[in-house]
Formats: sequence, structure tokens, C-alpha cells
Amino acid sequence: MNTLLLIIIGLPILEITIMIKVGQQIGALNTILVIFFTAIVGISYAKIEGINTLKSGMTNLYQNKIPLYEMISGASIAIAAILLILPGFISDIIGFFLVVPFTRNILINSWVKKRYQKRSKPQQRNKEEIIDAEIIEEKKEKDEL
Repeated sequence: MNTLLLIIIGLPILEITIMIKVGQQIGALNTILVIFFTAIVGISYAKIEGINTLKSGMTNLYQNKIPLYEMISGASIAIAAILLILPGFISDIIGFFLVVPFTRNILINSWVKKRYQKRSKPQQRNKEEIIDAEIIEEKKEKDEL
């Protein structure tokens, strides 16, 4: 079965199950308040982190550096904001992991940068593949009238 399909079907079922269990422990109204609270706090923090990432990216651009980390970080903050808006505790936990700079840095360094570095390494050529050549130019004389 497709992994994405399994996530799309399984995650809401798991979220609802956890919300029911938490609702039984602390009450339905308190569960709803916790969900709204995490969404509001998470979105506010995502906005602050997004602005900081944008400032850092602009600094790198001014220094003629590629803001690779900032682009990936900005995308992960956007995903985190979406996860924090969705009601549920699992999506909130994943969203907070993506918003917090420390955990976001660990995730980006361990997963994305390794993949990017593998693809961007130039292939080394053997000395046998080098062909020594000489370019000869022909000069054409203009006909005089």
C-alpha cells in the first residue's frame, strides 16, 4: 500500500483516538482549549521564526552566499505552521519540532544536507579520460574591391 495513502488515512484516526483519550482524562472543553492554545502559540512562534529566517537569508544574500539552510528552514516552518493549525496532538508535536530552531537544525543537518551533498558532489575523472588537443583557427582573407 502506498505510504502517503496510509498516512492520510491513519493519521486522522490516530489523532481522533488520542483526542478522545485526552478528553476522557481532562474533559472535552479542556481538550478543545488545549488544541486552540497550541494552535495560537504555535502560529505566533512560527511567525517569529519565519521572520528571523528571512532576516538570516537576506544577510546571506548580502554576503553573496547561497541561503540554502534558510530556504529549507523556511519551508519547514511553513509545514510546521500548517501542522499546528490542524487539530490534533500528534500534528502539534511534529509542528513544534519543526518550529523550534534547535530541533529544526538537527533535522535539517541530519537529513536534508546529507542528501544535497551526495547529489552535488562532482564526479572525479580518471587521468585516462583527459584528451590533449590543439585548436587550429583558419583566417579568411577579405576580397578587396
